[in-house]
Amino acid sequence: MITFIRKNKKAVLLTILIVLNFCLAARGDDAATVGKKNTIEIKDFMFNPQTLTVKSGEKITWINHDDEPHTVVSVGKKFQKSSALDTDQEFTITAGAPGTYEYFCSVHPKMTGTIVVEK
Repeated sequence: MITFIRKNKKAVLLTILIVLNFCLAARGDDAATVGKKNTIEIKDFMFNPQTLTVKSGEKITWINHDDEPHTVVSVGKKFQKSSALDTDQEFTITAGAPGTYEYFCSVHPKMTGTIVVEK
């Protein structure tokens, strides 16, 4: 076994690096996953997830993946409303005080969602 490792040191090191990379990716800590943590996708005339729980001070981003424009409007004007979001456009807010915040699309009022903000 030692002879094998000495002769193929580069291959063994490369294999170890690949395995470590897969392990880290499986944990979900890569930049792509972290950035998507508080993302709400707009697709098929729905907000997904319909309910999102976040900590106060965290950012929340909506991304429109429909071909139709959509808006994000807070019930009771609890946070700033978005302009009309075209395909692949984003809207981001920062979660405020703890509480439950309901929102809807003013273009399609049956589209609704909820944000739960915790301390």
